[in-house]
Order: sequence, then C-alpha cells, then structure tokens
Amino acid sequence: QAQLVESGGGLVQPGGSLRLSCAASRIIFSINTMGWYRQAPGKERELVAKITRGDSTNYADSVKGRFTISRDNAKNTVTLQMNSLKPEDTAVYYCNAVTSIMDYWGKGTLVTVSS
Repeated sequence: QAQLVESGGGLVQPGGSLRLSCAASRIIFSINTMGWYRQAPGKERELVAKITRGDSTNYADSVKGRFTISRDNAKNTVTLQMNSLKPEDTAVYYCNAVTSIMDYWGKGTLVTVSS
C-alpha cells in the first residue's frame, strides 16, 4: 500500500529547532510536488512549504526565513528544517505528495513549541 511516513516531531522550547522527515513508499507514479502542511487546534490545515521536482520552493509568509524545505528525488523523501520555532508553530504537521493521478497524505506528526 502506498504511503507517506513522517518522523521528527516532538516538544521543543521557543527558539529551538526541529527537523521533520517524510519518506514515500510504494508510490508508483512520479511525484511532482512534495510539501508540508500543518493544522493547529481549531484551525484549518494550511500550507507550510512545498517543493517541486525541479527544486522550486514556496513558503508560507509566517515561516519564511525560519524554515527550509528540501527533497531527494531519488529516495522520494522530503525534509523540513525548522529553526527559531515559536509557540504559534505548534500543530500537527502533514507530509503531502502530488502526482498526476492523486495526492497522498501522511498521518501527521505533532510539533509542540512550549517552555
């Protein structure tokens, strides 16, 4: 069964860093865009960052300059380096992969920024 598996979430103090990773497995179609979305309690899911197969990136204004997305096309992995974390970054982070046939979503990993 095709799936995306996230890792790297956890509890971190404000100003700290976390690195999220996502690996795609058994996705037989070519992955065009990979990205990260997040959903905070009581809020809608929102785009954090995405990256195309050609390494073109797009970031939410709230994370520009703090987060960096990267991917390895050969391994079908995407990574989100999060620095200078703020309490408002607290959310469940979801990995997303877009193919010409369908979108795939991971189950999510919780990031909590708190002192």
